Amino acid sequence: MKSDTKPDVCVVGLGYIGLPTAAVIARAGCQVLGLDVSQTVVDTINRGEIHIEEVDLDGLVQGVVSRGLLSASTEIAPADVFVIAVPTPFDKNHAPDISYVLAAGRSVAAVLKAGDVVILESTSPVGTTDKLRDLIAELRPDLKIPGLTRDTPDVSIAYCPERVLPGRILEELTNNDRSIGGITPRCARKALAFYKRFVRGECVTTDARSAEMTKLVENAYRDVNIAFANELSMVADRMGLDVWEVIRLANRHPRVNILTPGPGVGGHCIAVDPWFIVHGAPEETPLIRTARGVNDHKMSHVIAKAEALVEAHPEAKVACLGLAFKANIDDFRESPARFVTSRLARKFGSRIHIVEPYAAQLPIEFTDTGAVQIDIDDALETCEILIVLVDHDVFRVVPLAERSEKLVYDTRGIWPDQPRVVREAAARLALTA
Repeated sequence: MKSDTKPDVCVVGLGYIGLPTAAVIARAGCQVLGLDVSQTVVDTINRGEIHIEEVDLDGLVQGVVSRGLLSASTEIAPADVFVIAVPTPFDKNHAPDISYVLAAGRSVAAVLKAGDVVILESTSPVGTTDKLRDLIAELRPDLKIPGLTRDTPDVSIAYCPERVLPGRILEELTNNDRSIGGITPRCARKALAFYKRFVRGECVTTDARSAEMTKLVENAYRDVNIAFANELSMVADRMGLDVWEVIRLANRHPRVNILTPGPGVGGHCIAVDPWFIVHGAPEETPLIRTARGVNDHKMSHVIAKAEALVEAHPEAKVACLGLAFKANIDDFRESPARFVTSRLARKFGSRIHIVEPYAAQLPIEFTDTGAVQIDIDDALETCEILIVLVDHDVFRVVPLAERSEKLVYDTRGIWPDQPRVVREAAARLALTA
């Protein structure tokens, strides 16, 4: 890859991170091919449309596709830089599954040539980039691979995780700092030169294993801090206290900053990544493991409170507000709101009405439950109980006049002006259930 020319880029995986990344790289003037296993996704992008919800992404994709800078395919093609952005889930025992990363590596190896750069962006357990390197070495013995040759390597391999917030992905892909870990320092420098084409934040080079761990640590840190807030909310329920008032007052201390509790922790990062650390060092991670347990248990706590409230008013219609894992996005991965609502739907059937402005239809687990999807206006007109599970803006702006007579269980604290007796009623019901 010559420094004075813009590289051809192949982005493997066109999901919540891959598609925005491909579009941002294309906006910088690079020719980008997006690779995905779904023909539907490929066709959608090639029409200049998007299959996910993200602020300003639709206009950016339409623009770079119309200019011929971004196209999509199910078939890989040669490029100068390969960016792998595929899922890394875990199994039922919380062991990380890097099979998608290795499958992407096999595809890339088939078209790799001397001078190319391979960058893994998928959140991965420590050592995954080394395994990707070893796989490429096995499949391409004709190439000199970094870390496995004493000669100048033919290709460069690095790890550079994203650190973005859904709803602000395009802005943060460009402006956030990046940690770039190379198999060797030379690999890190090659990857650094690529990222400086479209990243305005500071790009810091390190080794691949440190970069992998950094990404996991960032999300485990947030998980531990959220667990404190969620545990505090359960303590407050037991003691009959308003947790939002307690946190508001505690945060007036100059060195205290308690986060906001909720119905659990969702998303593909914070709810997943800490397990990668636990799996790699099970004896040394009691705090991280406990935090995961607290945040998962919070969902059961919310279900118990919600069930008590609904059972205490057997004639009331119930509106569950939100299914996404966080506000103002259409991402339902690992969502506690989705889990809580599906449990309520299975138990109470047609009494449950679901309001999710970012879903065209309900997920598959609601099939045959009797639960129906309605909008917020219908919910306010027809439902006596409101269970707030996601702090979408459309929920936040509902005035007190439209909900003052409702029974409200607000897991997000978006309505601090809700009559106190109503909010405490839900807590008292849970304590006696």
